[in-house]
Amino acid sequence: MTIRTTSLVAFASFLLTTGTLSCDNNAKSANSSAEAPSADVMKEQPTAAPSDTAPPQPTPSPVIPDFTFYILRSGIQFTKTDLAKKGNLVFILFDPTCGHCQQEANHLGKHYDEVKDANFYFVSMNDPALMSTFLETHAKPLVGKANVELLYDRNADFVNKFHIPSQYPAVYIYGSNGQLKEYWDGERKISDVIAAIRQ
Repeated sequence: MTIRTTSLVAFASFLLTTGTLSCDNNAKSANSSAEAPSADVMKEQPTAAPSDTAPPQPTPSPVIPDFTFYILRSGIQFTKTDLAKKGNLVFILFDPTCGHCQQEANHLGKHYDEVKDANFYFVSMNDPALMSTFLETHAKPLVGKANVELLYDRNADFVNKFHIPSQYPAVYIYGSNGQLKEYWDGERKISDVIAAIRQ
């Protein structure tokens, strides 16, 4: 099925509400699918994307595309020009209710000293209220770090411009030159995560 550019945001919302994009939690977890944004958040999203918008990326973007996210705490726009200039740039697309996302954030917090030279951008399309306590609850050592940002993707820029992953968490490591080094979605051993981030 061809996805029309005028329905990109609706498509991203569809992924969230149907669980097509999920964290692939096993049956014993209570968080088996992605949460849909709240009604208030949905009101903030445009109903149609501009006609000149490119279709969603079937494979990860080889370079960091232009985007607009919002810093969760302040609501200030965060764009490509705000990215760190040194160190790897690690984008983590997550669902705050996803057990695998929570576990990965927890592991990164515990191993922060091993990956502190990288820059982390936790990005979610979910309700900001759900996002607001994610790091405090699951990765307290990352709270307040200058190289860690929690970003709200109000307009589904990630799935429209970076990539549509099959599972949460989805991790994309770009070099400081903006070139993609590695990506994966779903669960991965923390030793492999650390090795990839440090490459």
